[in-house]
Amino acid sequence: METHKIIWTEIDEAPALATYSLLPILQAFFKGTGVDVEAKDISLAGRILATFPENLTEEQRNPDYLAELGDLTQKKEANIIKLPNISASVPQLMEAIKELQDQGYNLPEYPEEPKNEAEKEIQARYAKVLGSAVNPVLREGNSDRRAPLSVKEYARKNPKTVPLNPWDKGSKAHVAHMTGGDFYGNEKSVVTENGGDFRIDFVGKDGKTTTLRDKLKAEKGEILSATFMSKKALRNFFQEQIEAARKEGILLSLHLKATMMKISDPIMFGHAVSVFYKEAFEKHGSTLKELGVNPNMGLGDLYKKIEKLPEAKRKEIENDIQAIYSQRPALAMVDSDKGITNLHVPNDIIVDASMPVVVREAGKMWGPDGKLHDTKAMIPDRCYATMYQEIIADCQKHGAFDPTTMGSVPNVGLMAQKAEEYGSHPTTFEIPADGTVRVVDAGGKALMEHAVEQGDIWRLSRVKDIPIQDWVKLAVRRGRATGAPAVFWLDKNRAHDTQVIAKVEKYLKDHDTKGLEILIKPPVEAMRFSLERIRKGQDTISVTGNVLRDYLTDLFPIMELGTSAKMLSIVPLLNGGGLFETGAGGSAPKHVQQFVKEGYLRWDSLGEFSALSASLEHLAATFSNDRAQVLAETLDQGIAKFLDANKSPARKVGQIDNRGSHFYLALFWAEALAAQSKDKALQARFAGIARKFKDNEEQINTELIGAQGKPVDMGGYYHPDKVRVGKAMRPSPTLNAIVTNMMIFEM
Repeated sequence: METHKIIWTEIDEAPALATYSLLPILQAFFKGTGVDVEAKDISLAGRILATFPENLTEEQRNPDYLAELGDLTQKKEANIIKLPNISASVPQLMEAIKELQDQGYNLPEYPEEPKNEAEKEIQARYAKVLGSAVNPVLREGNSDRRAPLSVKEYARKNPKTVPLNPWDKGSKAHVAHMTGGDFYGNEKSVVTENGGDFRIDFVGKDGKTTTLRDKLKAEKGEILSATFMSKKALRNFFQEQIEAARKEGILLSLHLKATMMKISDPIMFGHAVSVFYKEAFEKHGSTLKELGVNPNMGLGDLYKKIEKLPEAKRKEIENDIQAIYSQRPALAMVDSDKGITNLHVPNDIIVDASMPVVVREAGKMWGPDGKLHDTKAMIPDRCYATMYQEIIADCQKHGAFDPTTMGSVPNVGLMAQKAEEYGSHPTTFEIPADGTVRVVDAGGKALMEHAVEQGDIWRLSRVKDIPIQDWVKLAVRRGRATGAPAVFWLDKNRAHDTQVIAKVEKYLKDHDTKGLEILIKPPVEAMRFSLERIRKGQDTISVTGNVLRDYLTDLFPIMELGTSAKMLSIVPLLNGGGLFETGAGGSAPKHVQQFVKEGYLRWDSLGEFSALSASLEHLAATFSNDRAQVLAETLDQGIAKFLDANKSPARKVGQIDNRGSHFYLALFWAEALAAQSKDKALQARFAGIARKFKDNEEQINTELIGAQGKPVDMGGYYHPDKVRVGKAMRPSPTLNAIVTNMMIFEM
């Protein structure tokens, strides 16, 4: 029998814990079927270990599985299920390094400020682990992201699973953005019709030229877009909004993407910190500089580093910080009980996860008093801030959405071949001095140039032509399959979008669009159009670039389903393979905290279930594998029964958690396999297995729930002890015995 392999990525936090329970069940189900599931570790810790093999013993080394999977994406047989991984900020990276060092791994320290060439080389190697390190490697295709029909129907029947707060009539909530000097306003864009080599130069006021990046090569028809964020304009914006929030009497909050956009957004975050706490940073500037305090890492970094000071000096700084709060608007809180503000750690304020919650909470965030208050949401750049303001204005006018009747907004996203990886690319720079940045072709001709000042953030993004052609094709295909309008979210007044619009209009002519409604609208109008339809129960396909793909596929699912973790993301790889993503992991850290404290894991694996179903369907279609098709169809039936029976994780100890949900998925899937008649061998095998699951249901539940309520020592957060976590996530001897027996069965 020919065997086809599905790669299951081992990643971080709650979905990684869930894998300890779910993966053995899946491997047992596939035993003898010709389908094999193999795990590959691309977690943050795994990527760190793969970066410094020469520092480790043979037993400690971790292969570079990410590079291995990157190569696999170029092949037709690629079938990868990607769970949500940490897009690490510098503080997270340093925490992970410290944990690994404490476990005996001889890793070098991360040099925040490299003092020599050796430290620069170490920092550069670690930089490859930071931010969105995984996504650009694996996403060798464009995304088709939507709510599975069974999940959408369940949300309509069970609106309490989608908690949307009512809006106050006098709501003051709003989004504040810059009106000039931002990435939107400064953007320039060109199409390299014939491709060719290019480089990025910085020319100082003294005329000296420094090459920021060379040996770059554009493909034929590739779009290059360059822009910058003015440091002065950004800091003035923050100062103005701080004062405005104080006068308006509302919370102040900041929403950026300081993980995926690992270069640009941490710098912007740092400016917000140093402007808000300006008096303390100015008064104690020399001390803070000597300690190596970096505002880009948040107020938490300051508190951590001033612990080294004599008590009197430390107290003085802490008191000066506290005094600032009496002069400023109240800050939105991440954890009001612990005094952790919106400006404490950069990875706590991820815009695609934080802004949907603002909408869900009726324009409010938690204040220092532990209560919800209207917030001013600062999103500096106008590229996408305006569409968030549009949804807030819509809710202020029409009220909260109704999950029992609302339509859906699936997404077709342009992301293949690192399209629009803003802020993560090695072509993003903090400008060292006043001067000019030039994009120069091989002949010395300047393709684009910007006059910049010290501290400005300059970036260049790229979109190749083939991904755009594939993106347009996928949009037409989804429009034809669903009958819903497909809206390209593109702004003709933005330089980059102008170039994309020209290509979209060109490549739409290659397809039969008769009877389809295909529109091009700027983000504000596209949002307004989609919201008008969603309130009527109508679906609208959003066709967007990479960043909006990221933002919208959190925003709408949280309104529709209560979480984006239940979304299905199918990525048809350009060379015929498939990548299947399982939803966002924004709530994953809180779930881990609860697991450690109470032995209860609330993570919902529904996204993994749906991704596996799509993976099997792809395998069946690509290789004409009838058995894989039966496995996919029965898994869908099992998921539908799982939802109808309400077997998703609950909230509290004593109720079903993630481990129990895996058992019920196994039970219902086995029953569906036993009931089908397309594959007699599968039917015969799973008739007995389904009986064993059903006969032992009460005992298995008793054992799973009995394991709750006790603290769990994982042996590490980023690099947990596999034996300890394995025991904690598989606490039912009865279930384990059934799964083990399945593994020794041969059809």
